[in-house]
Amino acid sequence: MYRARVTSKGQVTIPKDVRDKLGLRQGDELVFRETSEGYVIQKEILVSPFDKYVGKLGHLQGEDVDDLVREMRGD
Repeated sequence: MYRARVTSKGQVTIPKDVRDKLGLRQGDELVFRETSEGYVIQKEILVSPFDKYVGKLGHLQGEDVDDLVREMRGD
């Protein structure tokens, strides 16, 4: 069990073990979800900027990766 104290400004220091387990870094955002048992705190997972590229190389499926790299290098 971990404990934290709320400051007069409403700030809380999240214990290091919890930050590490959640993978929290400076600037990350947390989501507070109310449940029937209390609140659940989660790291907000934003959409990856790379998601828009998923499937863009589908036409190369089945090609030999080494051959593709050699072709890009001009070998």
